[in-house]
Amino acid sequence: MTVARLEHARAIGGEFLGSALLCAVVVGSGAAAQSLTTDVGLALLINALATVFGLGVLIVLFITISGAHFNPVVTLVDVVLGHRPPTILLTYVPAQIVGCIAGAALANLMFEYPALELGVADRATPAHLLAEIVATAGLVLVIFTLVRLDKVAVIPVAVAAYIGAAYFFTSSTSFANPAITVGRMFTQTFAGIAPVSVPWFIGAQLVGGAVGLVLVIALTSRPAR
Repeated sequence: MTVARLEHARAIGGEFLGSALLCAVVVGSGAAAQSLTTDVGLALLINALATVFGLGVLIVLFITISGAHFNPVVTLVDVVLGHRPPTILLTYVPAQIVGCIAGAALANLMFEYPALELGVADRATPAHLLAEIVATAGLVLVIFTLVRLDKVAVIPVAVAAYIGAAYFFTSSTSFANPAITVGRMFTQTFAGIAPVSVPWFIGAQLVGGAVGLVLVIALTSRPAR
């Protein structure tokens, strides 16, 4: 195996493992919160804090291995901006989706739920879909503005902080990630989502990604001389 192929294999593995661990954090902390309290606000706070800490650590761990995308929208925007070749979508996106499903199964098993069971929480309201557009646009704006301003070192803290805030300022609690959305479809815990809502959420996330991309270009592109 050539060095390039080995690095790409490691990157795919990084996206799979990082996505799996991220979804395990989201679903597992949701299950824990559900078992610890009946107060929805407190449960959301527990879920949000665990996600913030977990996401920050995972980005630090995998950013030099795979870029720490863990999100098809992030990978797609990375390709559109010319940072990576389009062919990476064929490997990164499946790794992210399968990783999130595996992470949901792992979290379910840790809390004595069936490994995979379809979610029942119907979340596809107009307000939630608007929130997903906003959440995903903001995530893309944070990541790629920092990349284009050569401030990659602060991405772990900035992204984790943004997602933590978005848990509370968006009505959808900021899924902002098609792979996580698919993973959360396979749990009936606090973090779950019904299959009927998934296409709507993913559509809103793609729209949000496009909005974020436009904002990044508008704010960071240098005028031609």
